[in-house]
Amino acid sequence: MNRFVAAERALRNASPHRLVDALREVLRSAYAAESVELLMADYGLSVLQAVAAQPCTSEPVPVHGSTAGRAFGAQDPVMEETGDQVRIHLPVTVRGDRLGVLVVVIPSQDAAEALPELIDIAEVLGHEVIVAARDTDVYLQASRRDRLTLAAEMQWQLLPGRSCSRPEYALGAQLEPAYAIFGDNFDWSAGSDGLMVYITNGMGEGIEASLLTNLGINALRNARRAGIPLEDQAALADQAVYAHYRGACYLSVLLLDVELSTGRVKVVDAGSPQMLRMRGRNVERVDFEAQLPLGMFEETDYAAQEFQVEPGDRLVFVSDGVHRTIAPGGEEYGERALAKAIASTRLLPAAAVPRAILRELSDHRGGPDPEDDALVVCLDWFGRQSAT
Repeated sequence: MNRFVAAERALRNASPHRLVDALREVLRSAYAAESVELLMADYGLSVLQAVAAQPCTSEPVPVHGSTAGRAFGAQDPVMEETGDQVRIHLPVTVRGDRLGVLVVVIPSQDAAEALPELIDIAEVLGHEVIVAARDTDVYLQASRRDRLTLAAEMQWQLLPGRSCSRPEYALGAQLEPAYAIFGDNFDWSAGSDGLMVYITNGMGEGIEASLLTNLGINALRNARRAGIPLEDQAALADQAVYAHYRGACYLSVLLLDVELSTGRVKVVDAGSPQMLRMRGRNVERVDFEAQLPLGMFEETDYAAQEFQVEPGDRLVFVSDGVHRTIAPGGEEYGERALAKAIASTRLLPAAAVPRAILRELSDHRGGPDPEDDALVVCLDWFGRQSAT
């Protein structure tokens, strides 16, 4: 049997919690692997941690300044020669969503031949981890450096992922504080013709904020999955939130529907999330007609606006926990500093931009712990290539 096929079959037949063990066994026999380890990125994207029987005793590997972190950030294999062996670090990514790094040690003489197959095996492993995580906590446990608050647990389970990509676009997002978020949220869904993106600025704190966001996002998803237009999605979610809270709590959401074939975007601005666009080297805020947040009043009508994205555009969305952050001296982070941060990250891929901007925000704040949720979402638009 082909070595790659054997590895793929071993992963597909393994129990959900035994993916790494099953892969280790087949790589040892088929590739003479000395060791095999899967490192998962933590919620804060600051460290990579080994998937192992709990409790895990191995030290976390920092994303910045490590070989594994370089493979994770660059999304390319990185090899280290160690005598007559080579340690290969392979990014584990599913449709642009970066999960972690597979580290395999094999004889140096076999590395060149084995590398293409190991790259494919790492991709298969990523898909199997996504499926297996429905039935085991092993991979989620390896992804947490600290204990999540209950509100954060609810929020992370609500999210679609932290990044994704298709030929037309690439998306990346990150929330802080990763282990204690309240109500900020992002959601996206792509079809053959369109991409829908929701950016949510939560209200309140703790579990109450998370419950409010859960209600709003699931109401939007329910309407979206029924094939309802964007403005009507907002209206139905508005009714659901108002029916429960009677105006005492409401949700600020920016809703976008991108037509993949043309780059035409429909927008409903129902609250405070902001959007900035980088076109070339120019960064500017794009304002829309402000409409009422979801659930503020009964039976609010919403209208969609339109704008156009061009190939090469980068759209960055932020919650008020970003643009209203206050430095120790009282200076607000503001649009100017945010535009500067966006420009400074122009060479990074979309998946890496949110974390880089949040690091700059932390420097401005003068400390690691924000008082409010901070959300950054980056959308790079490439456009659909014409068939030749």
